[in-house]
Amino acid sequence: MTDRHDGSRTIDGLARPRGRFPHVKVAGELVFVSGTSSRRPDNSFAGVEADELGTTSLDIREQTRAVIVNIQRILREVGASLSDVLQVTTYLTSMNDFGGYNEVYAEFFDENGPTRTTVAVHQLPHPHLLIEMQVIARNPHAHAHATDEGERS
Repeated sequence: MTDRHDGSRTIDGLARPRGRFPHVKVAGELVFVSGTSSRRPDNSFAGVEADELGTTSLDIREQTRAVIVNIQRILREVGASLSDVLQVTTYLTSMNDFGGYNEVYAEFFDENGPTRTTVAVHQLPHPHLLIEMQVIARNPHAHAHATDEGERS
């Protein structure tokens, strides 16, 4: 029997994926969140400002916070939370942003949190993006589902 949380999902109220893939896939005990940015549902980006002359200012702290909040929203849709995250992979367009990213990351996670890898990449899907994150989490419903199955046997 498949748990009602299993499968791939695109989450209403979040920016649509920029390709044919889901925001999240639940497979038994694991939750996989696709690469997530600070993009809003209207396709604007948190942490991006432009003045009247078009000079753009990008804020790694604001973008990092928005990315983690977007991930939090995705996890909630499948009954999980940030405390269920096991592993984080972060993509930065510049390691010069590592300090600001680390500062905001520490608002959400500590040394008891998920394992983490941070890498620099040449570019992300939009020139205003400084950061993208993907996570693997545990499915808090998997154990209860397995227990229910065992009781039915």
